[in-house]
Amino acid sequence: TLSDGSVWKAKPIGFEPEKDLAVIDIDAPAEKLYPISVGKSSTLKVGQSVMAIGNPFGFDHSLTTGVISGLDREIRSPAQRPIQGVIQTDAAINPGNSGGPLLDSQGRLIGMNTAIYSPSGAYAGIGFAVRVDTIARMVPEILKHGKVTKPGLGVSIASSSITRRLGVTGVLIMNVDENGPAGKAGLRPTRRDNMGHVILGDVLLRLDGQQIKNPDDLFRFLDNKQVGDKVKVEYLRDDQVTTVEVVLERVN
Repeated sequence: TLSDGSVWKAKPIGFEPEKDLAVIDIDAPAEKLYPISVGKSSTLKVGQSVMAIGNPFGFDHSLTTGVISGLDREIRSPAQRPIQGVIQTDAAINPGNSGGPLLDSQGRLIGMNTAIYSPSGAYAGIGFAVRVDTIARMVPEILKHGKVTKPGLGVSIASSSITRRLGVTGVLIMNVDENGPAGKAGLRPTRRDNMGHVILGDVLLRLDGQQIKNPDDLFRFLDNKQVGDKVKVEYLRDDQVTTVEVVLERVN
């Protein structure tokens, strides 16, 4: 429903669940749509005035005001992946605000409201928005491919709970795509021997010198890389630490 009360059809173009981001195509006349001015979230300051627009609890076209209460926060997406660089605000954000714009005092888009931090799921003084710089980087890829092109190693990994039980420090590789970057570099998965005993796979310790203690560390590292980047992978195998170069490839 547009601001004048007219109703137009919309269809999804694509989405990025790891950033709680989606792009839709609205079938409406061009003269009915007015593009919003886009600001820069990289220059924001704590204490800066902001406004949030959305449909909290079904009350459409609602506006709330507040200030930026924190920058460079990290939250979890619905896909349980870390979203870095998130804007924290005390502007009231409730269920229904998600996907709505966060604006600066001049009405420029600086973020997209995404999450509420409270035991009840309703506003409790803290809300979050994905910064517009992140959105601007991902939307063109969604428009072109229907999703975001993500670099990867071509492995599946063990959860933190499993590595803690095993007493492993680092990221344990469970499976390796033989035709993927890690497989080409010779990294080994977890497997069973002829007697049925489990043989642990390689454990990722550092990527480009950056310590990787858990899956979140790995996701954060890959979030700042691109397909084709060369990465020095330091891993543990049979109590020996080895370093190999891996070229990141596109993953689904």
